[in-house]
Amino acid sequence: MNTPDNQDELSQDELYEHHGFVASKGQEPLRVDKFLMNFIENATRNKIQQAAKKGHIWVNGTIVKQNYKVKAGDEVKVMFEHPPYEFLLTPEDIPLDIVYEDDVLLVVNKPAGMVVHPGHGNYSGTLINALVYHFENLPNNSSDRPGLVHRIDKDTSGLLVIAKTESAMTHLAQQFFDKSSEREYVALVWGNVEEDEGTVEGHIARNPKNRLQMMVFPEGDEGKDAVTHYKVLERFGYVTLISCKLETGRTHQIRVHMKYIGHTLFNDERYGGDKILKGTTFTKYKQFVDNTFKVLPRQALHAKTLGFEHPVTGEFMRFDSELPEDMVNCIEKWRGYAKHHES
Repeated sequence: MNTPDNQDELSQDELYEHHGFVASKGQEPLRVDKFLMNFIENATRNKIQQAAKKGHIWVNGTIVKQNYKVKAGDEVKVMFEHPPYEFLLTPEDIPLDIVYEDDVLLVVNKPAGMVVHPGHGNYSGTLINALVYHFENLPNNSSDRPGLVHRIDKDTSGLLVIAKTESAMTHLAQQFFDKSSEREYVALVWGNVEEDEGTVEGHIARNPKNRLQMMVFPEGDEGKDAVTHYKVLERFGYVTLISCKLETGRTHQIRVHMKYIGHTLFNDERYGGDKILKGTTFTKYKQFVDNTFKVLPRQALHAKTLGFEHPVTGEFMRFDSELPEDMVNCIEKWRGYAKHHES
């Protein structure tokens, strides 16, 4: 807790966390607390209610209650009453699965459920908390994140390269920017992917109606260009196991691109993949799918291989990782189901 004395020394920006949004043209009237839940990751209803009680929610400059209905064009601001802990990087003794390490870089295999860097609602237990405990003087990237060259989502497992020196950071970041690094993911998606292989192209930007989601803008007038190459590995009828190679690395790229072509990632809650999207109406099938959701309680996505040029030796290095147990078990269940139900 801050004492009244040291509160005076802290600026408002350090004491509060500010968020501001403008409701899009297509915004249907929606309670401001629900609107904010769609826009702020890990914000609980209770936290939003507390902000409303304290008069910390404004629409078009006027304080509103939590039941105010947000309309198109409204400018919504909220202030949460605690410091932005993401800037207080506490070293934490969390074990790391290090696949490779030398003087300038390391490759780690991140488990599903681990957040890569601290942010709103996740101030401890992240990969960076672990990294700053195990390694001293990691270089900061352009967002002041120690060692981080690229990132993967909290519930995606797999490989990440971490820079240990400034020059390695610059060299590796440039490779990701130039699209010369290699990244291959394995995903289980809903539906039977008809083509054996294909490419999805489509600019990706935030969904104006739900800031926690990204979406494809096919005209390319918004967002950033994104290219995903996919290949079918195995078909199970109602779901398909695929490999995805990224040409670009946009936020939620595979999740958004696969949904865009009608094949949402299996059990991807944020994009609607945690419901039965393909299959029969039989109760037994519903029980089977619910069981597979329990086996794999996250989106079915794993960053399997990673390749890049070593910043010092110039050698091209490629790393591969095993699929984690939860994905293996889920795939086994679908494989068994598909064999059992072959006509």
